[in-house]
Amino acid sequence: MTTPTDDRPDLLTVIASMKAAPGKEAELRAALEALVEPTSREAGFVNYDLHQGVEDSGLFYLYENWESGELLDAHLAAPHLVDFAARLGDLVDQSGLTTTRLHRIA
Repeated sequence: MTTPTDDRPDLLTVIASMKAAPGKEAELRAALEALVEPTSREAGFVNYDLHQGVEDSGLFYLYENWESGELLDAHLAAPHLVDFAARLGDLVDQSGLTTTRLHRIA
């Protein structure tokens, strides 16, 4: 099994995590799922994988790879992401959204 960074360690990897506000699990999941298709058409897109917790179904993680930081920044300014960000406060718990940008080293 290979991953995008096996052959391209120069890719920018992003891991984003969030926990749904109580009772908002299904709504957050639907909002996150709606981001996948438009994101897949963006310049610089490599992969955009959405995960949900097994033990805690309110936990959501995105594992993404992008061609560059500039193209990731363009993604973050895209209308579907701006709309999502405006709704985020109502969908997640007090810990909010955490994002980490990474480069593969091994």
